[in-house]
Amino acid sequence: MHFTNKIIWITGASSGIGKALAIELANNNAFLILSSRKKQDLAQIQKACKNPENVKIVPLDLEKYDKLEEVAKLAIAAFGRIDILVNNAGISQRSLLKDTNIAVDKRIMEVNYLGNIGLAKAILPHFITNKKGHFVVTTSIVGKIGTPLRSSYAASKHALHGFYDSLRAEHYKDNITVTLVCPGFVNTNISKNALTGDGSPQNKMDTATANGLPANYFAKLMAKAIYKEKEEVYIAGTKEKLGVYMKRWFPKVFSILIRKISVT
Repeated sequence: MHFTNKIIWITGASSGIGKALAIELANNNAFLILSSRKKQDLAQIQKACKNPENVKIVPLDLEKYDKLEEVAKLAIAAFGRIDILVNNAGISQRSLLKDTNIAVDKRIMEVNYLGNIGLAKAILPHFITNKKGHFVVTTSIVGKIGTPLRSSYAASKHALHGFYDSLRAEHYKDNITVTLVCPGFVNTNISKNALTGDGSPQNKMDTATANGLPANYFAKLMAKAIYKEKEEVYIAGTKEKLGVYMKRWFPKVFSILIRKISVT
């Protein structure tokens, strides 16, 4: 597996899956564009990458919809083209829906869905012109199955599947591919940064997240899925994967079990 001469734009690259994937792809000779709101953190990741001169930084805030086309132009200008967009940035949630302010639902949808697809639309004309492009989207296992404490997060990830399935069908003739990556529990700070019902961060690590897949191991599997241009891949523990298939084939049994299983 190698990504020699591939130019890959990664959002949410300042921590977690994005950071680990950047280092993994750099080790496989990719040229990288790293984006997030945290420019200083991106600079540190740039230094940690193999051949840091092949890594550029383009700050990005997905909530600023009116700036996404401008940011896309800056990203394209970094190396002259983009081959792969890894739309990875997002925020999570840890609150019962009855306790969740509608403003929190709105923010999660704005970042995870509207910001994500807004960036996809900003780069799509570039892919169409080149007659080639690859969208890689970090969704979630809860983009396939809804679980307690994650109602809005699950909704935002479900929405991404609908959007990108449609994009894949509409732009097949333009040689544009889509890979939907569905993580289970991965040991990152996602649960610490997750929004609670009033919009404040949870500020603690979930047990399941702490026991999740190491981020560097996850990144290796994600890189393989990107390289093989898989349409959809579940990178998760056995229980999370089982949940997806149980929901599909035994929905009533799944509904009973999901009420009993701890997801914190």
